[in-house]
Amino acid sequence: MAQITLPPKGSPRRDVLAALRSLKKDDADWHEGRMFGLIYDAGREVEEVAIEAASIFMIENALSPMAFPSLLKMETEVVSMVISLSGGDDDAVGSVTSGGTESILMTVKAARDWARDVKPEIKNPEMIAPVTAHPAWNKAAHYLGLKMVNTPVTDDLKADVKAMEDAITENTILLGGTAVTYPHGMVDPIEEIGKTAQNRNLWMHVDACLGGLILPFIEKLGYEIPPYDFRVPGVKSISADIHKYAFTPKGISTVLYRNKDLRQYQFYSFADWPGGIYATPCIAGGRPGGPLASAWAVMHFLGEEGFLKLAQTAKEAADKLMKGINETPMVHVLGQPDATVFAIGSKELNIFELGARMNELGWHMDFQHLPPSLHMTISPIHASIVDLFLEDLKKTASTVSKIDPEDMSGEAAMYAMIGTMPDREKAREFALQYLNDLYRIK
Repeated sequence: MAQITLPPKGSPRRDVLAALRSLKKDDADWHEGRMFGLIYDAGREVEEVAIEAASIFMIENALSPMAFPSLLKMETEVVSMVISLSGGDDDAVGSVTSGGTESILMTVKAARDWARDVKPEIKNPEMIAPVTAHPAWNKAAHYLGLKMVNTPVTDDLKADVKAMEDAITENTILLGGTAVTYPHGMVDPIEEIGKTAQNRNLWMHVDACLGGLILPFIEKLGYEIPPYDFRVPGVKSISADIHKYAFTPKGISTVLYRNKDLRQYQFYSFADWPGGIYATPCIAGGRPGGPLASAWAVMHFLGEEGFLKLAQTAKEAADKLMKGINETPMVHVLGQPDATVFAIGSKELNIFELGARMNELGWHMDFQHLPPSLHMTISPIHASIVDLFLEDLKKTASTVSKIDPEDMSGEAAMYAMIGTMPDREKAREFALQYLNDLYRIK
């Protein structure tokens, strides 16, 4: 297929911006609360603050704190605020990254290099996390040369601590748990995993990328949340995304450490370059100032009171949705989710066809498998659509039967097909081919 070339001449600003707006016409309408993932919506006012703040620092580069001390100030203050929400004391430190995947990559890198100092006999390091852990763990292991060991979960869809303990070998350096899990919205038994890590002198990381900026406020509202943060003695590091439940533009996350002695293993420096000493806290060199400014602004704009109100709105909407789903014939919520994330499953219906038909009605849910389900992440905006969603779900579920995956199309077909493949390598190749076909010049 022919490549798209740079236009020989520029276009008027008005025409370029009009073309951009036109490109959005087929995108999901997330402003109306019809998307249950990817976007975290706290309303127009918060969005406007985030956009305006980002635009003020859109061009600045956080690579040089000497040139832009304002960005350094915002970064350290944002990290400090997240530490305070994560049970950290005055010794806790952290860094800003571009997203949860980078935060986990940085954690694995730090744990690997820590192990080289404290466990020099280990030449082939391994790390253990449940199958519900985000694939960023597997990605980090692949990039950084570790063996990833995924262990099963119990019937409640939380980490099976006994299985994790049984998987520990002389090469294990890192144990992972999640709060909350993306597929099902669970907080893993972090206390138990932390005790195992302490007893075995292993690094323990909590992936709170999804829950880190919602769980503290839900807990303050009086809901019971299992211990998951630095209040658990065995936890050495935590990742928490700002661009999720802090309602800022992509991409900004934080990776936190119990103390600076642990964080030092994350940093990189090189002194033999003619351009000067090159030292960075994370993967990126140049880093955009916009997301930093947006995070700082939204956190100050909302304050604890604002975050509590938004958390309460999201939690009440999630509870109403889960109750309504469980009262809908032939569908149910998987397990007992801890916060504002859950999955819809069915023992009778083809759940992928249900999702595809709901998508046709304008509801956008992610398809999941192992087991087949539909993902739901609830934001404050969803409080306005609870009744309408449940009405459409009830009507649609009554029309869905078991349908051959080959009769479907698009994403539903991909997930249905992959979910039925006993050979996981073939499933992986199927997904890669799907991506190759998807990301082609059109």
